[in-house]
Amino acid sequence: MITVTEARKHLFSLISPLPSEDVPLVQAAGRVLLDDAVARRDQPPFAASSMDGYAVKSTEVEPDAMFKVVGESAAGHRFTGHIGAGQAIRIFTGAPMPDDADFVVIQEDITRSGDLITITGTPGKDNVRPMGGDFRTGTRITAPRILRPEDVALLASMNVPRVAVTRRPVIALISTGDELVMPGEDPGPDQIIASNTFGLKAMLEQAGADVRMLPIARDTLASLQTAFGLAAGADLVITIGGASVGDHDLVGPATESLGMERAFYKVLMRPGKPLMAGKMGDAAMVGLPGNPVSAMICGVVFILPMIRAMLGLGTEIPALQSAPLATDQGPNGGREHYMRALVTGGKVTVFDNQDSSLLSVLSQANALVVRPANDPARRAGEAVSFLPL
Repeated sequence: MITVTEARKHLFSLISPLPSEDVPLVQAAGRVLLDDAVARRDQPPFAASSMDGYAVKSTEVEPDAMFKVVGESAAGHRFTGHIGAGQAIRIFTGAPMPDDADFVVIQEDITRSGDLITITGTPGKDNVRPMGGDFRTGTRITAPRILRPEDVALLASMNVPRVAVTRRPVIALISTGDELVMPGEDPGPDQIIASNTFGLKAMLEQAGADVRMLPIARDTLASLQTAFGLAAGADLVITIGGASVGDHDLVGPATESLGMERAFYKVLMRPGKPLMAGKMGDAAMVGLPGNPVSAMICGVVFILPMIRAMLGLGTEIPALQSAPLATDQGPNGGREHYMRALVTGGKVTVFDNQDSSLLSVLSQANALVVRPANDPARRAGEAVSFLPL
């Protein structure tokens, strides 16, 4: 068996960053920007009013000063004339400033009678947004980065209609086992509902992958070989279950018959020990354990970092966080343990029952406490490391 760190190194060696593709901005949210995006204009493209009021010359602004209103500037419709001494332009938020004005007196500081206005308040700032105050032509949004809605709005403002993003990794998910049926079907007396592929699909799509959920493979070499055939073209093939050494665990023999070059088998962790990986042609292959919690935790610990690497976001693993324990914990065994826990009020409560079949416990958890191999007993109040979920 190898450590979690060693397993990650092997997994990263099986993949490489994917190429880019050009997509319209409307499809860019959540994608990984691969090439820098460059602003094609200034924003704002002109000096603009930040308030509703009256545009005047700043040298004429003082309490009780009077002005004659000689025009109007609205968003999309600038005033094109000139402003003389003692003159003002009615202006609205976002409208271009007239060439001869550099100050906006807000309408709350004005009284108006016909075409005459009087400053009745005490004007403060100029209420003018300078040209290019947000960004200038040539300003860059640097890559790589996951494009958030805020980034998409900025790109649109920069007049960038299309962006180069990393192609989504195509992942094929194959659940294995005679005992499995799909949700909504009527299971036999010895069958259970397939859940792992649904949880993993949701997890991996949220991380930016294009996930194909293939039909359940039965416990025969022929069925598994057919399933792998359906996975052709995927960047990563993930099987769930059948990766152990029992008489009905046939993923290993099936992949060997198809020429897989195995990288490792079994990891010093719990849950998730029966994990295998290798290369099948151009695709990476990972065999996850069949226990639901084991599969999901291995997805967090191993598959999510692989997706980030394929998307061009690097191989750095997010740093663990720490918080004090709410209750005492006994010593850990010889494998790194990922324990479902709840972080609330600045403390970590580890769930009592860590059985790897209990999805209900995983659903309540918002963190995985990471106990090193042979970690001694810990008292309440001692700090432990955890991985947020």
